[in-house]
Amino acid sequence: RYLSLVRYSNSSISQGTIIKMIQQATMCMSVSTPMVRTRQTQGRVLGASRKATCSSSRVRSLRVMASAGKIAVFGGTGATGSETVYQALEQGYEVVTLARTPSNMGIPPGSGGEDKAGKPFDNPNLTVIQGDVTNAADVAKVITEDVTGVVISLGGKSKDVGETMLTDGSTNVIAAMKEKGVKRVAVVTSIGAGDSAGQAPLVFKLLMMTVMKKVFNDKNNQEKLFLEGPGSDLEYCIVRPGGLTLDAPTGVVNVIEGEAGSIARADVAAFCLGAILDKDFPYLKQAPCISSVGGTSWVKDRGDKGMMEA
Repeated sequence: RYLSLVRYSNSSISQGTIIKMIQQATMCMSVSTPMVRTRQTQGRVLGASRKATCSSSRVRSLRVMASAGKIAVFGGTGATGSETVYQALEQGYEVVTLARTPSNMGIPPGSGGEDKAGKPFDNPNLTVIQGDVTNAADVAKVITEDVTGVVISLGGKSKDVGETMLTDGSTNVIAAMKEKGVKRVAVVTSIGAGDSAGQAPLVFKLLMMTVMKKVFNDKNNQEKLFLEGPGSDLEYCIVRPGGLTLDAPTGVVNVIEGEAGSIARADVAAFCLGAILDKDFPYLKQAPCISSVGGTSWVKDRGDKGMMEA
């Protein structure tokens, strides 16, 4: 596990104290984690001029090597889930994931690079369990007492995975976490879900009310499990990303209150890892909307993964 020494702008921990703690450690390394920032932004993006307001906090992490930890990922074969798996393994964590088709596990292009993209993982710290998230018995195999935190990054088209897969699967994950005493969980949904409908661009709002209506019903019910349901007593963070891309990580995440822009799946994954690993993560029990590009643009994903496929 990497124990985070996180410094926020309003932290009472001095830089000298942090340095002293690092010097006392036996080994140390710097890990690339996203800088979460908030700011006032106003300008032109892709020819459009709109105002976007960002709520603000800066997060910088310096991580010190300690004993190994274990992370559970649901949706590990997806574009965002595979980023989470890859980054956690690169940071030295043990990762266990559930997959209906384990052979679909592949290195993501964003963090892994184009040369490795799609190639099988070759890391002894990765365990892939074949199963279905809607099967409680399969989920129970993934979440054990030694799991540090859970990332839920489920996705897919309703016609392929069913109209209630997100809600049913998350219900099983919550039950397993409670049974094993695991508290931290990051849940990837989308901009436009829940009370963030007003932050979605106009064109996307039309899609939400038409071709994406079923999947957004499922996403809204999935969020309610944590906001007001059985998962409300967990240390959750509902992550609502803007337009998802397969680009390399930028290291910058904007937590926004205005209209969402685009964000690399790699940056979403890093944010999720922070949510389950950083002791003082500032967005626990919240549902932040995140993007890396302003607050006005909407960039569609490249490749065969749709914007809503995690």
